[in-house]
Amino acid sequence: MSSARRRLQAVQNALMTVHKGTIPDGTNFLVLPDGKRVEMSGEPGTSDQHLLLDGEPVCLLRFSGRTAVLTLSGLGTPHEHTASHIPHYPVLEVHVVRTSDQRINLPDMWTIVYALFTKYHEQETIPIVLSAYITNGADLRSYILRSGLGRVSPSPDISQEYLFLMRATFWQGAGQAGFHERGWLPPSDFSSYALSPFPFVQSFTRTPLVIAAHPLRPPKPKQGEVLYKRYCPTVGQTLDFTYFDLGSGEGVSAHLEAFHRWHNDERVSKGWNEAGSLQKHVEYVKGVLNDPSVLPIMMSWDGELMGYAEIVWLKENHVAAYIPNGAKDWDRGMHVLVGEEKFRGSDRAQAWFRSILHYYFLADPRTERAIGEPRADNAAIVKVCLDASMHIETIFDFPYKRSAMTCVSRERFFKMDVL
Repeated sequence: MSSARRRLQAVQNALMTVHKGTIPDGTNFLVLPDGKRVEMSGEPGTSDQHLLLDGEPVCLLRFSGRTAVLTLSGLGTPHEHTASHIPHYPVLEVHVVRTSDQRINLPDMWTIVYALFTKYHEQETIPIVLSAYITNGADLRSYILRSGLGRVSPSPDISQEYLFLMRATFWQGAGQAGFHERGWLPPSDFSSYALSPFPFVQSFTRTPLVIAAHPLRPPKPKQGEVLYKRYCPTVGQTLDFTYFDLGSGEGVSAHLEAFHRWHNDERVSKGWNEAGSLQKHVEYVKGVLNDPSVLPIMMSWDGELMGYAEIVWLKENHVAAYIPNGAKDWDRGMHVLVGEEKFRGSDRAQAWFRSILHYYFLADPRTERAIGEPRADNAAIVKVCLDASMHIETIFDFPYKRSAMTCVSRERFFKMDVL
């Protein structure tokens, strides 16, 4: 193989291979954002799987012995029946095992889809058939199709009975808002994940570092409000993002105590250069709480604080000046620190980093691009970015550091198997 061919093959491998972490193949367990526990247990002597929610049966999943393929661009071409690069997946039948109630409600149907894409995360689609004995089967079919969780095949050769669940739309939040409150963005009067995006009207920012026209940003959440919650199989714990709670009494809030302690840690101070008194940190936090372009969050594993992040709108951020062809209206970026030593490590970094990207795209469907600017010589975090399906757009110099500009589009993030 020529050297040029080897380089092209290396690029191809990098594009097609995404580091998933140490998620076990065929994961049979997850915790929903509302704390309910989902388990899939096998039927002895068969390939049947019972799905249990807090120990109560929801459905029986049975392999039908058939496979199906979702062919799209090949239809009507000579390749329609010979495209071996498009995978054929086993067709799963969804049955109800309860004798007293043959219905499946919408939150439980979403839970079934969640369990399937956790267990079979490498599949872009999962073809299912709803049992004729499910009394609200027509409603479930309508829910899957109208929410975008799944689709039918446009091919006349594929049964319209088959519903192809789609990994990309599931992780984009299909079937959640407006249908139930079991999703990754908990319900709230101030939730940014509403049934429709915050309306567009122009606003303006002028600071010593920025002069920019940009969309008016949504009102800030309540202090202490949970913004995102997801069980991460690679870690075996639930990650949550909570809007910073500065506290209102005379005492020091848990968020402020951790923030102050972390910034006076030599490792953190080396990157952030914000070591100082408690009062200095109070004023710093007040500044970001009052900045419409910054969302300061505390990150926790199973409720234990582990780090701090600032999620920023880039159009009105000083980074915008360095973005080739400029920042778009809903581009987002982040600044992050992991404060607790025991919560460092590759698998955890992959989990929280991808979850922040996930939050960007869930919080506003107009966000088409996520951009990072880690130090160019920070090989570990650059690798975390690349493993999360980002690419290096350019290398550039701030006055205080050389950065690698990393970037990922919405389409690529949800196309790849990264969550």
